[in-house]
Amino acid sequence: MKSTNQKKTKPRVIRSAFTMRLKPKSFAKYKHYHDNIWPELVREIEACGIAQITTFEDNLQLFLYSEIYDKKAWDKLWSSKIHDDWAKCMEPLMQFRPDGKVDAGPLREIFHLETSAAKPKKASKRKAK
Repeated sequence: MKSTNQKKTKPRVIRSAFTMRLKPKSFAKYKHYHDNIWPELVREIEACGIAQITTFEDNLQLFLYSEIYDKKAWDKLWSSKIHDDWAKCMEPLMQFRPDGKVDAGPLREIFHLETSAAKPKKASKRKAK
């Protein structure tokens, strides 16, 4: 019989990052799509184990950072029907490989630092005079 007092261990986060390139004059449309991301795509991203995505840009170069809970999360997303539909919208805007998948270059993590600034501060109690 299993003990009900056992704590569930939180899955370990995997930080993942890669680069992508936009085609010239496509940033505004790319940003518009992402500002209006499809709810069904968000559900698929979550179902694939992707907890968060942040994208940065420098002219045509994009840098995407994500936190995932499954090493195959991105492969799962990129193999989904909804992502295929999204990719059709992105195709005129981004560089793609011959297989129809986004031309993404993986990045290897070489440094990570977490400080106490990431932890919520406790509210201080004021002493009554």
